[in-house]
Amino acid sequence: MSYIQQSLGGGETIVTYARFHKLYSIAAWLALLVPLLLFVVALVGAEDLSDPTTIATGLLFLVGVVIFARMMLRQLSTEIGVTSHRFVEKYGLLSRHTNEIALPNIEGVRMNQSMLGRMVGYGTVRIEGTGVDSVTTPNIADPVGFVRAIQTAKELMIRR
Repeated sequence: MSYIQQSLGGGETIVTYARFHKLYSIAAWLALLVPLLLFVVALVGAEDLSDPTTIATGLLFLVGVVIFARMMLRQLSTEIGVTSHRFVEKYGLLSRHTNEIALPNIEGVRMNQSMLGRMVGYGTVRIEGTGVDSVTTPNIADPVGFVRAIQTAKELMIRR
């Protein structure tokens, strides 16, 4: 059961979840596989394991493993959603960190998309609360739909 589901209050429902864009996973896998391919090519072409090219590509592969692990752990441990009462962001695997802003306290929602983000459908969303609170999401899929879900949930809450 997700953190957002566990933390629902009485009469509160989940409006939507944000998810990482497919390109995030593709980038993580490329960070792993490209150095691996270079390392394998260097191993095949090397006469000795102490060859500088083999050592350099081996170190590059280790960096790729670290980048892959960080990206995938971030994706697996992050939850972003909107409920009928609040915006929720949870991240962390062993420890848990949350950012929550009640819908009536959301003053502004900003969306940022690069040109590539507009073409393939990803971007960041910044939710600004009253006072100094603000939360910026990582690159998510369909940021326009996520902003629309926040606005719709705010309007429905006002009508109650």
